[in-house]
Order: sequence, then structure tokens, then C-alpha cells
Amino acid sequence: MTPVLEMKGLTKYYARVAAVEDINFTLFPGEVHALLGENGAGKSTLTKMIAGVVEPSSGEILLDGKPVRIDTPAEALQAGIAMVFQETSLVPSMTVAQNLFMGNERFFNRLRGINIAAQQFMQALNFQVDPTALVQTLGAAKKQMIEIARAMLSEARIIVFDEPTATLTPEEKKHFFDLVKTLQKRGVAVIFISHALEEALAISDRITILRDGKHVVTDQTTNFDRDSIVQAMVGRSLSEELYGTRKKTVRRSGERVLQVSNLRMANAVRNNSLSVFAGQVTGVFGLVGSGRTETFKVVAGALKRNYLNGGEVFIHGKRVRYRVPAQSLRQRVAYITEDRKVEGFFETMSIKANIFIGWLAKAGWKAFWIRRKQVDVIGKDWAKSLNIRSVTNDAKVIELSGGNQQKVVIAKSLIQDPDLIIFDEPTRGVDVGAIAEIHHMIERLADEGKAVVVISSYLPEVMQLSDRLLVARQGRIVEEFSPLDATEEKLMYAAVH
Repeated sequence: MTPVLEMKGLTKYYARVAAVEDINFTLFPGEVHALLGENGAGKSTLTKMIAGVVEPSSGEILLDGKPVRIDTPAEALQAGIAMVFQETSLVPSMTVAQNLFMGNERFFNRLRGINIAAQQFMQALNFQVDPTALVQTLGAAKKQMIEIARAMLSEARIIVFDEPTATLTPEEKKHFFDLVKTLQKRGVAVIFISHALEEALAISDRITILRDGKHVVTDQTTNFDRDSIVQAMVGRSLSEELYGTRKKTVRRSGERVLQVSNLRMANAVRNNSLSVFAGQVTGVFGLVGSGRTETFKVVAGALKRNYLNGGEVFIHGKRVRYRVPAQSLRQRVAYITEDRKVEGFFETMSIKANIFIGWLAKAGWKAFWIRRKQVDVIGKDWAKSLNIRSVTNDAKVIELSGGNQQKVVIAKSLIQDPDLIIFDEPTRGVDVGAIAEIHHMIERLADEGKAVVVISSYLPEVMQLSDRLLVARQGRIVEEFSPLDATEEKLMYAAVH
């Protein structure tokens, strides 16, 4: 069979450093080909060259056996190539329907007709999203659904999915996998990039693994298991280090740092109460729409609770009501967002500038006396401490891999020396190597006596890290478990029923 897509010797240099080097890759019609590797391995760079976002330094791309030159995403779409990016490329101020049909509008458009068509198409995909809603009002999971739907609507012959399931619930993931199987039957070729190795093993026909911008291995999926993939990705086994052993001990609770009583915020948070203690990792598990993120955004001042009968929040026993996040920072509360691109960093600024902004929030008026050299030292020290890897010292954050971007967001918060640190989906879109580093960082913070909250949709992660497990459902905490006797079945049952 002739490959629908072929890459020969594809190379891309940034500042004389190879992001990918001499990559050969083939994709056949109706094939699901998983592309795996650590953050920074070159996966996104490789697929962006296919999608016309990045221009190759050398090598060639062939479609149906014929050499092609793809200079823009529009040319890629015309050639039948669509890409669902890891970070959404939607227009926040436009509606779901407008984003869905953007670029495919008719000369004369009726808004009502676009909304009806969008609703019918989303329902056909089992995605429950209001077509009239503004994208900026939606959560990360629903934004990802729109991205997937837009790729499906283009009727492309090749679709690249970059971390498509990172924000989806188990039920939504099942719908997505059914969609991929439908695409296969139609002869559509799929490139599937994911850090969820179990998903890659379950859905793909072949797997290609990259490391440090170079090709390591390509083989049939049946010849791989999780451990062999990890070894090929990082050169050593991390399975035991991440989720291989059951938690045997938990830390004793210290001072009560956070107390939330009867918190209410519109329909998202309903009479919620919980406590968080120093020297412990408090895990919060729940499905999308359970109110877990909204609760802690209220705590951090990013959202406002109901003005009347909104409940109470206590930090170190003192009642607080933050109007803006800056007030919570002064009380040594840090919230690390789940949506790093929109809320986590300034993408066109350098690593050290982003980290320094976190220091500014803590320093206040003292920042007037800071020297440029001190800014460089602060940024470099934190980048070294968190092992933030980049091509150059002045690299912009947008040029970094997802795992290194996440480390920048974490550094920007930790530089403020908070007492309460809230991690919202800390390892979403992060490779196995960076996951291990972030997990060690969270454990270390708790050992130092910090009060740490980890909000996560991934059960093995929240069970491995937590000293206490809270389950959220329909806007409030419904049950608490000890990780010593909790099971995935118990947690999921509490989250659903």
C-alpha cells in the first residue's frame, strides 16, 4: 500500500540546535499511528511541519508518493491535513458555532443556521456543548471538544491529534475513541500524540518513539508494553517511580491552613466545605463539572463567591474574602492553573521574565530597586532548580515544550514562597520524565511543611501523591478517603453516584 504521508530526512533547526533531526516516518490510509516521546523530543515540531505551521530546515514531505511543499496551515487543509493542537487555537471572543465554521463560511451567513448546524454536528459526535456559548466561558475539556469537532468537520484525509484526551472525562474519552475507529473505517489516517501510554497502546496500530529530536524505534503496537515504551522514551524505566507501588504511609496533619465552610458560587459550587492541613498533600478528584476547580479558584481570588450566603473561607484561622488574586498572594496562597497557555504565562516573554513576574507579585514596591542583573540571576536560578530545558537562555516560553512550560508556571508561583499551593491538573500534557520531576517537587513541598492541594482527573496520580483524598461531585466534596485503603473503583463510584 502506498503511504498517504511520508517524511524523508526531515530536520528543523532553531538557533543552530536541532529540534528534530533526520526523521523518517510513514503513515498509511486508515492507520492510527501513535507518536510518543518526552516533552522536547520533537513530536509537536514534527507534526507542525506537516501542518504548515513550521518550515523544515531540510528533508521532504510526500503525499500519496509525490513531494509537496506546505507553507501555511491553509495549504495543509487544502491538501487534506488537519491538526488538533495541544493548546487550543480557538478565538475566545467568538461563539462555539463561529469557531467551528471559521474559514468555511458561506458568502451569506445566517447566525441561526450556523447555530443549528453546529448543534447537530456536535450532537452527532456526542459532545454536549452549547453552540451559542462564547468560547472564553468554557472549560478546557469543552474547548478540546470544539477542536476535535473542527478537525472532523474539515473531512481531512490526515488528522493529527496532539494530546486530544488530556482534559476529557472517561466517558468523553470513550466517545473520542469511537470517533477514531469511525475515521479508520472511512480510510482517514490518524497521528495520535499522547502522554497517556495506555491510550496509545489501546488505540494505535503502530508506534513511533522519538528521543532528543531523533528517531528511536517504529514497530507494531503489539510488540510494545508500557515499560518498553518508557525505556525507549527516556532510556530507563520509570514505571515503579511513578505509579508502580501502592502508598504505605501518609504524613501526619499539621496546622489547619485552609478551611472552607458552606461555599457557594452560582451553580458551580453548592454548599461546599473542606479543610487543608500543613505538611500534607490533599488530593481532590472529580469529573468535569464537579466544582473542584471553581472551589479553589474562589479560594485564590480568581473567582468570586456569591455575595449573599456565599459561605466563608479561612486562611490560618482568619476569615478572608479576596476580590483579586493579588490579595491571596499577599496571604501566601498560590494557585497553579490547569490552562497554562491562557492563564499561566506570557508566551512571547522569556523564561526568566515570566519567573520574575512571579517575584514582582511578591516584592511589591521593593521591585523599584531591583537591577537587571538580579532579574537574570533570579530567572536562571529557578530555571536551573526546576530543570527547565530550552534551546537558548533567552528562549520565549511559547518555544518550549509543554512540560517545560508547566515548570515555568510552577516556578512563577513557588518563587512567592506560598504556605498554601494549589496544583490544578499539574501534569496535564506533560511527559513521563517531567511527571516524575513534578511529583518529586510536590512531595518535597509537603515534606517542608507546606499545605499542598493536587486537583487531578487521573486516579493513579491522585492516589499516589495524596495523604488525604477528597472526592467532588455536583459542586461539593461528598466523601473523604485514606489512600491506604482507597481503590480506583471506590473513588470513581463516589464521583459518579
